[in-house]
Amino acid sequence: MTSDRPASRRRYSADVKSQVMSECDAAGASVAKVAMAHGINANVVHRWRQLRREGHASEPMQLREFIPVSLAAAPVATAAGDIRIELHRGSTAMTITWPMSAAADCAAWMRELLR
Repeated sequence: MTSDRPASRRRYSADVKSQVMSECDAAGASVAKVAMAHGINANVVHRWRQLRREGHASEPMQLREFIPVSLAAAPVATAAGDIRIELHRGSTAMTITWPMSAAADCAAWMRELLR
């Protein structure tokens, strides 16, 4: 089944948004009626109003240039290290250290604990 709808979202200029918002702010205005008069879904206009109340700009976020970020290499665990498990429940915390040589036993214990 194919759809006749456009593949991307519609974008509205700041002027259109401003006009719609000012019409919605008029005394006795219905957001749904104003939106319908402009051919816009009422949910879109309600979202614009919510963003304005929260202090966000009504303009959609502009795409920025890609900035590469270099990350430090993750530390590699050594075979001689221990398995460290931290359990938290409410204000109680428990740290369990298990020798790496008994990893299979640790896995079995955790399966039983999580059962």
